[in-house]
Amino acid sequence: MELSEKLSITLPAEMVALIKQQVEAGHYASTSEVLRVAMRAWMRDEEEHAERLTAIRARISRSLADPRPAVSSADVFDRLEAQARRTPIAR
Repeated sequence: MELSEKLSITLPAEMVALIKQQVEAGHYASTSEVLRVAMRAWMRDEEEHAERLTAIRARISRSLADPRPAVSSADVFDRLEAQARRTPIAR
């Protein structure tokens, strides 16, 4: 069984109007249902954001632990220029 707690919140008039409009249109049974749906979406977004950050941090860690020598931006640019000179231009 899910425990509930009643909250009192303040929202801008535009948000309140939109919530009431959705309930009156029959899209939701109550204002509480609208807010529960919104909270679930927010929680899902937060979880996905946390997962993305974890993946980024893991890639950074792997990159920092990579035993291959670092390549300077100048070296990268030189390599790209050399490759561009070797690649024929399509017409």
